[in-house]
Amino acid sequence: MAQRGSNLTSENISCSICLDLLKDPVATSCGHSYCLDCIKCHWDAEDGKGIYSCPQCRKTFTPRPVLEKNVLLAELVEELKKTGLQAAAAADHCYAGPEDVACDVCTGRKRKAVKSCLVCLVSYCKKHLQPHYDVAQFKKHQLVEPSKNLQENICPHHDKLMEMFCCTDQQLICYLCSVDDHEGHKTVSAAAERKQKQKELEPTRQKIHQRIQDREEHVKLLQQELEAISVSADKTVEHSEEMFTQMIRLIQKRSSEVKQQIRSQQEAEVSRVQELEEKLQQEISDLKRKDAELKQLSETPDHSQFLHNYPSVLALSESTHSSSISIRPRKHFEDVTAAVEELRDQLQDVLRDAWTNISLAITEVDVLLSEPTTRDGFLKYSREITLDPNTAHRHLLFSDGNRKVTFMDQPQSHSDHPDRFTWCQVLSKESLTGRCYWEVERRGRRVFVAVAYKNISRKGDINECLFGLNDKSWALVCYTNSYKFLYNKTKTLVSGDPSSRVGVYLDHRAGVLSFYSVSDTMTLLHRVQTSFTQPLHAGVHLDFESGSSLEFIKPE
Repeated sequence: MAQRGSNLTSENISCSICLDLLKDPVATSCGHSYCLDCIKCHWDAEDGKGIYSCPQCRKTFTPRPVLEKNVLLAELVEELKKTGLQAAAAADHCYAGPEDVACDVCTGRKRKAVKSCLVCLVSYCKKHLQPHYDVAQFKKHQLVEPSKNLQENICPHHDKLMEMFCCTDQQLICYLCSVDDHEGHKTVSAAAERKQKQKELEPTRQKIHQRIQDREEHVKLLQQELEAISVSADKTVEHSEEMFTQMIRLIQKRSSEVKQQIRSQQEAEVSRVQELEEKLQQEISDLKRKDAELKQLSETPDHSQFLHNYPSVLALSESTHSSSISIRPRKHFEDVTAAVEELRDQLQDVLRDAWTNISLAITEVDVLLSEPTTRDGFLKYSREITLDPNTAHRHLLFSDGNRKVTFMDQPQSHSDHPDRFTWCQVLSKESLTGRCYWEVERRGRRVFVAVAYKNISRKGDINECLFGLNDKSWALVCYTNSYKFLYNKTKTLVSGDPSSRVGVYLDHRAGVLSFYSVSDTMTLLHRVQTSFTQPLHAGVHLDFESGSSLEFIKPE
């Protein structure tokens, strides 16, 4: 078993879904191995299709295969874990490793040296150094921090200590060299040459001091620039608010004028129609009275009376009002509505074009600033991040105003959407440009804190979709006690104090992406220097672990 495990690495027996050591390993019939929970969750997402595929080779299975634990793989994983623990224990031992200075006195396995002696030209461990503290003759020797370069002080020709310096050839020599190869050269003691060279260091130190003064002047300039930025921004905000207020007042004034004009015209038209209506009503009354007279005349039995009155009642005056009324479709104030709508559309076009120019002018404000060094400095660029449920895997639950996401064993009631991931991850609603900073609080054995372009694939191959495995996303993988960074399938081990809170700083224009461990202090974990070609979105990937969660902290 020991021989079999000697060639094992974490890469050999890692799950291609979660990228971690296999946990409860199972193997598909096509020969690929996964964590039991990982492949189950992958196939759960394919239940609706009735066809199940291998995430690596895409081979399909029908019906869903029954998975059983691979005992051999489980034993190999446990053995690799034990081997890693033994290696870690050995690293803490007092024996010298490849990068340590070994004691020259020790026989067999050598211990770490704690001091080197410039007289003896020997490095000593704590045990063998003791005579230099106890013996009077050794107490005069000069001890320094352990050095691997002690032999550089020995003359390669005469095997003697090089205590002299040849000014002619500008090199250390021993006393035999001074009467041999360097005969006739100007020579001095190494101590005298050092004293001289120390004097020559003064101009260099003066240059350093001058550079410090220059940098301090630069700091003052930056402080002045900071004040100028604040003053300019305040004035611009004040002026912009005044201009927008004037525009709002102008629109309100025009709106009031249009309203007043419409009401005035309405009153005039109503008055004219009412006047005509009254005249028509009067004419109707007159006609009814005339009709009654004619009826009475036509019914009289007296022929003489009928003939006598006939000429006077037969005369009928002409109507003077009905001719002005035409029966046709009418448009009252609809043309006014159309004119106002046209004005609105024109204003929208103007505002859209103007807003583009204003936004570009704001983002192009350029000041030479380095990355902040304190948390207060980062918080000046804080952005409130909310997650987009339309992009979320079906097992992700949202809370706290869509700022917190938690993995659940049961699928959630998310509707179908083309932007939804089939992998256990989600993107933010906000697109991120300029300088941004946000903090997240994580819980779980493995959580991805990521950024990605919006056009990252949502379905299909793991290398196209999973954060950090393609050229459209960058991800810091946070384990319980360690980190690693992923980009385009390249893994970078990251050292740093484990913390449940991670800060992310983005300077989109400068192409800087930095991850920090946030506790009482901020510790840089990893920095990326690149060129971003699109706006970015914050991203989260959670393991298939019940209760695993990540929350975007609301800026204070």
